Amino acid sequence: MTILVTGATGNVGRHVIQQLTRRGAKVRALVRNPAAANLPDGVEVVQGDLLDVDALREGVQGISTLFLLNAVVADEFTQALITLNVAREAGVERVVYLSVIHSDRYVNVPHFAGKFGVERMIEQMGFNATILRPAYFMDNDLTIKDVVLEYGVYPMPIGGKGMAMIDARDIGEIAAIELLARERAPDGSAPTRINLVGPDALTGPEVAGIWTEALKRTIAYGGDDTAGFERNLRQFMPAWMAYDMRQMAERFLTDGMLPEAGDVERLTQLLGRPLRAYRDFAAEIAAAA
Repeated sequence: MTILVTGATGNVGRHVIQQLTRRGAKVRALVRNPAAANLPDGVEVVQGDLLDVDALREGVQGISTLFLLNAVVADEFTQALITLNVAREAGVERVVYLSVIHSDRYVNVPHFAGKFGVERMIEQMGFNATILRPAYFMDNDLTIKDVVLEYGVYPMPIGGKGMAMIDARDIGEIAAIELLARERAPDGSAPTRINLVGPDALTGPEVAGIWTEALKRTIAYGGDDTAGFERNLRQFMPAWMAYDMRQMAERFLTDGMLPEAGDVERLTQLLGRPLRAYRDFAAEIAAAA
């Protein structure tokens, strides 16, 4: 049986494919540019994207399970619904969807609300599905490592409630495990939701402290200025996206991204090992600096 992976060349999708191929699964990848995909040997490639209905029809033909991952873009919700409809028309019954933690609580954040809408459509369309809800990717902080290293400031306004950040490698491995589990699940199985979190709930000052320890010099927390965060983001992303990210950051400050009881234990059991910690992430960057 074949598993179709969308978002196959991204930070998470690449890990999903690596983990699936290591486990002997037959994998097909939907990619925009096959020449630059650099995927493992044996992965079947279909050229296209989630608005290319013909490519989607080709991609879902004969697959057993769909891994649906689509990026934060203006038409993210449309992309997901088109993909789900095309999959259902082709007789696909099994889906693993990468949503986001607290999608039902961060209701004013556009990309969170969109992902929650997709979750509801998956349920209403009757898919045999697992909905993965990751917290903030610690890998996102690769984009600000130069600020940490060069200016001695951790600039992400994550606040004081706590963020259970997760490593993208752990997301990819858990997704692969769940994809293979869905392949074996009985027909008609109800959708399940799994929060994907890291082992520690960290505040902004605590993250700065981890960087201080890793780099052996003082790293300050930049504070909770979400307006400044939006202004900085607008230098390299569209205004609508920067505003979306600001709304998300404001919910970090008021709500945090905390696991529910049993989440860490469930993921540790699923992986058969401890979750990767932010301290290890920072240490890896410090060692390479």
